[in-house]
Amino acid sequence: MFVRKIAIHRLTADGAETPCPLHWIDNFAMRNFTNDAVFDDTLPIADGLLEAGHHVPLDRLQPAMEDWFRRKGYLKSGEHLSVSEIHSRSLSSKNSLDGI
Repeated sequence: MFVRKIAIHRLTADGAETPCPLHWIDNFAMRNFTNDAVFDDTLPIADGLLEAGHHVPLDRLQPAMEDWFRRKGYLKSGEHLSVSEIHSRSLSSKNSLDGI
């Protein structure tokens, strides 16, 4: 179910990038005030790291998390989130062998 690794970073107004603390990510995932079942397939695993299923759309995850983090006071004015999928070498190697 949790086959994708997603990096979640806070971008400060001065351009610094830091992993979001695990408790921020956990707060979003465990309570899910988005009322959107599409985010149910998420599992926080470390600072700046979330595992997710294939049905979790990154283009919707980023604004939903950013909105929630702002409402909780985690993100300050001028700060934003960077949400991106991490592609591992082993996954890329496996996929390249599929066509053989």
